[in-house]
Amino acid sequence: MERLFRERLSKKICGTLVGLWFLAAEHLRMGNWDLIKGYTGCSDADIEPRIAMQIVNESALCSNRIRKSNYINHQGFELLNGLGFLVTDEQVHDLLDKHTVNQAQSLQETLAVIRSNRNHYKGDLIAIDPHRIVSVSQRIMPRKKKHPEEPSRKMLQTFFALDTQSGQPIGCGIGSPGVNTSIATLDLLNMVSLVNKNALILADKEHFTEHLIQSICQKSDFEFLVPALSTERIQKIEKSLTYQSKWSGYAVAESMFNFDRCKEKYRLISQREGEMPGDYVYKSFLTLSNRPATELLSELYHERWSIEDFFNFDGAMGFDRASTFNLNIRHGKMSLALLAQAATYEFRKKLPKPYNRWNSTHLADSVFTKIDGDIRTKDDTIIVTCYNAPKELNLHKHYQNLPEKLVSEGVNPKVPWLYDFKLDFRFK
Repeated sequence: MERLFRERLSKKICGTLVGLWFLAAEHLRMGNWDLIKGYTGCSDADIEPRIAMQIVNESALCSNRIRKSNYINHQGFELLNGLGFLVTDEQVHDLLDKHTVNQAQSLQETLAVIRSNRNHYKGDLIAIDPHRIVSVSQRIMPRKKKHPEEPSRKMLQTFFALDTQSGQPIGCGIGSPGVNTSIATLDLLNMVSLVNKNALILADKEHFTEHLIQSICQKSDFEFLVPALSTERIQKIEKSLTYQSKWSGYAVAESMFNFDRCKEKYRLISQREGEMPGDYVYKSFLTLSNRPATELLSELYHERWSIEDFFNFDGAMGFDRASTFNLNIRHGKMSLALLAQAATYEFRKKLPKPYNRWNSTHLADSVFTKIDGDIRTKDDTIIVTCYNAPKELNLHKHYQNLPEKLVSEGVNPKVPWLYDFKLDFRFK
């Protein structure tokens, strides 16, 4: 494997994928190679971590089934992963299938702690969302609607947690016949607790379950805010309350609420919108927070929609498609996609405005796959020369003389999956 890599590297390679090599520097800074080795249980010399690295870089390109695009083998993509060839679909399947859900979750947990230490998470508001992904699985399974107006389709139920201020994901999970919303959410919140034990969790109405709310109340220090389901009982409570007007057309009221056959009581906040009784629209929330009602409902809860911005912004990296329901494979691919998303976030932070707001697809199309260049070696360094990198991106400022920059940051400039070659960039 190393021999094939060096043989390919000994020949000057030209292509338009040299921009993707910028992410190698970010993987090095993030320590992603060690996370990949931990997930695969292998060493620097093994092929398995390099297969995983190819999956990570495929995610960064926002391209599904890139292994069918043979032309990419002639542009240095395989070298970026420390390989002399593109691995096959079967090799990827076998790698992911033999690693468990727990191993993928462990990878996510470690990544979340690293990202927290690098200040990727900046606030005390965490949004959680049960995100459905359209699937082309051949399995016989119930069909669901992602939106009421759309036809029913096969869906993969996923669960995400995200820091609302930075818009960065903390972790994700997958629903299954044995893992319902409550169980999956509690697993996700265990991951959140690694980076913030006292956050206010902004939930979706699907999280309005007795088991989940009771578990959060009794076993964690989280604050919690979740919309109540508009059941007949809730509607009766809403109409029976005495409301205090906060401003024209908006009023709130509070009461205590308990689930059927449950003694524990929780704070229920109801809001009423409309000027006249015939126009009133009610909506209620259950909360484990002591914050004022207007702060929770009118100032904080709308931050939950930042998680939809994440799916629109970075969903194409592998969070918007699901070809299989094999849980080992799905957890593995989504966890490795989080590595790509984290490295891309580090890269994007180096870009000036407005380029740092390019979504993942735009970034892949405009930078990772559209910069002409060549790849060659000089002594112990792989030199990537970029010929038409947009000057306004200021990439030379961050990546030219990269080994020296890494040393100044306390990072070993030797790239272990590239057999300890250093990496540097030239701009012409």
